[in-house]
Amino acid sequence: MNRYELTKDLETGNAIIDKEHRELFNAVNKLFEACSNGSGRSSMNETIQFLNDYVQKHFSHEEQLQQQSEYPSVRTHKAFHEEYKRKLNEITSKISTSGSTIVELGNLNRHISVLIAHIRTEDKKLAGYLNQ
Repeated sequence: MNRYELTKDLETGNAIIDKEHRELFNAVNKLFEACSNGSGRSSMNETIQFLNDYVQKHFSHEEQLQQQSEYPSVRTHKAFHEEYKRKLNEITSKISTSGSTIVELGNLNRHISVLIAHIRTEDKKLAGYLNQ
C-alpha cells in the first residue's frame, strides 16, 4: 500500500490548510498500517475514530474560513464535505466490523483518491481566494 504524503503539487499555499492536510494523510497512513499489520480491533477502531474526527475538524475549519471570507463556492464545497464524511464513515464502519478486507481497503484507497483530487482542485481554489 502506498503512503500518502502532501507533495508540492498538493500544497495550497495556505499554511493552516496544508498543515491539516498533512495531518489527515498521517491519519490515513496510520489506518493503512494498522490494517496491514493486523493490529487489534481496539487499536484499529481508535485509528478509525481519529481519522473520522480529524476529517470532521478539518472540514469544519475549512468551512469557517470560507464563511469568514465570503467564499463564493461555499455551498458546493460544504456539500462535497458532507457527502465525503458520510461515505468515509460508511467505509470505516465496514472495516471496523468486517475487518480490513481487500475490498474495504480498496474502497478506502479510492475514497482517499477522491480527497486528493478535491485538494488538487477545490482546496487550491479556496486557498487562492483566501490569499488574495
